[in-house]
Amino acid sequence: MIFKDVRDGRPYPDHGLSTREWARIPPRKVRMDELITTKRELRLDALLDEQSTFYGDLFPHAVYWQGQLYLEDGLHRALRSALQQRTVIHVRVLDLDSRQAGGPAPAAGAPVSPAW
Repeated sequence: MIFKDVRDGRPYPDHGLSTREWARIPPRKVRMDELITTKRELRLDALLDEQSTFYGDLFPHAVYWQGQLYLEDGLHRALRSALQQRTVIHVRVLDLDSRQAGGPAPAAGAPVSPAW
């Protein structure tokens, strides 16, 4: 199995992060078998496109919520890595658990990175 689970939709609340705010989160290594996808459908043309990240973020985005790690953006990049027999990928992870637990909201311009 490549991913921990495959779901249709995001079970966590909307975080409202902009592309710029995502870019401030430093990528970290994540095992693909810990990720739960939030998309059930895959576009083969996007999977095979060598330029798929040309205008987007190089790193997939994941959200840590209620003890689970959800792959929000980057399914095609993660699957390409799996097809190359990689088990670990670099992902930007937003920790909603710590934000909802009364942790301080990030200051303007501060990285929005998990505390774990």
